[in-house]
Amino acid sequence: MKGLTPRRIVAELDRYIIGQDEAKRAVAIALRNRWRRQQLDPEMRDEVAPKNIIMIGPTGVGKTEIARRLSNLAGAPFIKVEASKYTEVGYVGRDVESMIRDLVGMAVNLVREEERESVRPKAEAAAEERMLEFLLPSREAAPADKEADEQRARTRERIREKLIKGQLDERVVEISTEERSTSFVDVISSQGVEQLGFDFQDAFEKMVPPRTVTRKMKVSEARKLIMEQETERLLEKDKIRREAVERTENAGIVFIDELDKIAGPPSKEGPDVSREGVQRDLLPIVEGSNVMTRHGMVRTDHILFIAAGAFHTSKPSDLIPEMQGRFPIRVELKDLSSEDFVRILTEPKNALVKQYAALLKTDGVDVTFTDDAVHEIADVAAAVNRRMQNIGARRLHTVLEKVLDDISFDAPDTRQKRLTITAEYVREKVKDIAEDEDLSRYIL
Repeated sequence: MKGLTPRRIVAELDRYIIGQDEAKRAVAIALRNRWRRQQLDPEMRDEVAPKNIIMIGPTGVGKTEIARRLSNLAGAPFIKVEASKYTEVGYVGRDVESMIRDLVGMAVNLVREEERESVRPKAEAAAEERMLEFLLPSREAAPADKEADEQRARTRERIREKLIKGQLDERVVEISTEERSTSFVDVISSQGVEQLGFDFQDAFEKMVPPRTVTRKMKVSEARKLIMEQETERLLEKDKIRREAVERTENAGIVFIDELDKIAGPPSKEGPDVSREGVQRDLLPIVEGSNVMTRHGMVRTDHILFIAAGAFHTSKPSDLIPEMQGRFPIRVELKDLSSEDFVRILTEPKNALVKQYAALLKTDGVDVTFTDDAVHEIADVAAAVNRRMQNIGARRLHTVLEKVLDDISFDAPDTRQKRLTITAEYVREKVKDIAEDEDLSRYIL
């Protein structure tokens, strides 16, 4: 984190997301402030609260992508949720605390993977020894025979050498492994169990001992299975949980999408489970409270919340005052122009044009796009967005799929393995649809 300066964070985001400089600067500063807070003395550290952010902009302009790439940069637990799927207390549906439980679950997986990598060398060594026992079982207790022991040791080393080189991968061996019965916790709804704040999974595993199963399999398969068991045996569950909870509290990021759907007055039509009620339930989580999870108590005081919404029919000031106060930073994401679409198609590390070319390459077809073709695709997408619902960069997928429809279908069977997409070809494929507004509503 020390090397992740705001300028470098923005530079990394620029590799994947076009434009939206104001939003990138805001999240870069927020992420840097996480590191700055950790450098303070403990007394002041607890007083520094994260500056939560609201991103305002239409769909498809990069709100979710900015938050997701930010969490990848920081290696932080990250979860994306939709505000509209939560209900206030007293109604059937997901309660707002479940987002923190899900976030801790993500943190546990993150820490577990890191721990698995750290114990891999030990696990590989242990797995190798176990495989040698299956290939050359130890002798039963017998009188000491120095010559026989030396010969056995030499044989063992020869087998080890072959095992490492993969020369024994196809040999079939009989191995004994431990298996646990399917837990009733896996069958019961996880939400109900988690709300009790108790880890039934561990409790059940302690009550029901594992059973030993003997099976035959190839050495290559057996090594993977044994490696997995040895890795799990070396992991310290309590340490993983402690680290996960700490990382959630100090580095967790929650991205709340569709915040505008719970803003504004109650709906006059259709089902409406008090939007303001959901806000009031969400408020303690954002302000800072203790949430009981199966991995322990989690404080939400220093979790960074990034909210987003189009705010077409409502505005941030329609949120309850307390909620507005908890999101002091507001950034507006701009609509994407035709020039932005051209950059999206070509500049990012995994640009759309590169993706489609790589997909068709798997069928042996080399597809190249001329600069005119790229500009034509961008112009068509921008024009359709202006005439109909503005769905931002997602419109590019629709237009590209239509342009490449015949090529994608015929790619495995065509003899023409080199194709160049020109502006004329693009116009030919989308001309009738783009000009017929009624038809374009269905197709594009």
